Amino acid sequence: MVQTPAKPLSLEEFLKLPETEPASEYIDGQIIQKPMPQGEHSVIQGELVTSVNAVVKPQKIARAFPELRCTFGGRSIVPDIAVFTWERIPRKENGGVANVFQAAPDWIIEILSPDQSATKVTKKILHSLKHDTQMGWLIVPDEQTIFVYQSNQQPEVFEEPEEQLPVPLFASELRLTVGEVFGWLLE
Repeated sequence: MVQTPAKPLSLEEFLKLPETEPASEYIDGQIIQKPMPQGEHSVIQGELVTSVNAVVKPQKIARAFPELRCTFGGRSIVPDIAVFTWERIPRKENGGVANVFQAAPDWIIEILSPDQSATKVTKKILHSLKHDTQMGWLIVPDEQTIFVYQSNQQPEVFEEPEEQLPVPLFASELRLTVGEVFGWLLE
C-alpha cells in the first residue's frame, strides 16, 4: 500500500514516524507499506534465516536478520532477510548489535508475496546492488523460481530442483538447492 502524505516527507521525517505493522518503507519519496507475510513467505523466511546463520554466524563471518530496517542511498527499506558480514554489523559501545543500520546489506533476500509487485521488489534489490550489496535473491514461491542478482552481471534464473543456488563469497560454505528451499513448504 502506497501512502502519499499531503506534504511530501523527507527521509529524516519518515524515520521519526512510529513503526507500522507490517513495516513501511521509504522509496523515492513515497511511503510504501509491505504486505503482511503469509504462510509460504513465513516458512521460507524462517528456514532461510536459520540455514544462513547456521553456516556463517558461529564463525563470526556474517549474520542474517529478518525484517531489518536498512537506511542508505536516500531510501529506508526492510528486506525480508538482510545479511551483513560480521565486520559491517553496527555495534553499540558494549559490543552488542546496534538498533540502527545505515548501510546496504551485503546480501539481500526478498520473498515475493502473492499481492506484491515483482517490479518494486526487483527495484529494491537493484538499488541495493548500486550501494555495494554483493548479491540479491528474489524468491517466487508461486512459481518455485529464484532470481539471483549480482553487480555487473545478467540476472540468473534457478527453477530446477537440483540446481545449487549461488551465494556470496563470504557464505561459500552454504549449500542450498532450489528443491531444498521449496521443499521447506512441504515439511
